[in-house]
Amino acid sequence: MARLPREFYDDDTVQVAQHLLGKYLVRRLGDTFLAGRITETEAYVGRCDKACHAYNYRRTARTETLFLGPGHAYIYLIYGMYHCLNFVTEPEGEPAAVLIRGVEPAAGAEVIRRLRYGDKPLTAYRLKNFLNGPGKVCQGFSLSRAENGLDLTGDTLFVCDSPEDLGLPTPVPIRERICAGPRIGVDYAEEARDFPWRFWLETEV
Repeated sequence: MARLPREFYDDDTVQVAQHLLGKYLVRRLGDTFLAGRITETEAYVGRCDKACHAYNYRRTARTETLFLGPGHAYIYLIYGMYHCLNFVTEPEGEPAAVLIRGVEPAAGAEVIRRLRYGDKPLTAYRLKNFLNGPGKVCQGFSLSRAENGLDLTGDTLFVCDSPEDLGLPTPVPIRERICAGPRIGVDYAEEARDFPWRFWLETEV
């Protein structure tokens, strides 16, 4: 499968967060491929962003992955129970990443459903809240700290540009626009809480 090259991630983080919208997250589980269209992202930039774990170049055991070269997965645990998937961006040594906040399933939906809900029925509520949050994305794609540091140009976790790269049919075209606003859950970050660095796709009527 064609996948985004490392050069894609070696760019301004805020720009990468926008460019990732509409692209396809792919996770290989044995012989099964899970895929979903990225619909919501957030940018985090350590050199100036108090919401970033590595603000002001703070290095800890957890943030060390953020200092890797672009195109690596940074996965951490929050509240002791939810994992969050990020893509490391910008040159090596610059701690910055894009959080994947929302995904629409495109392939392997039945496996994703079982990972999310087990044997519970897929009600309208569960369908609406299938992968609309970073913890839900990681649960549905079976991602945890075990995958922290994965190379996004490898075979286990990567991003494709279009459904054709996955051998999927081209969806019916719809008009969408990119929306921007403050990030979620960063009220502690002083002035950085107002940075309009959350991006999502919205269907135009």
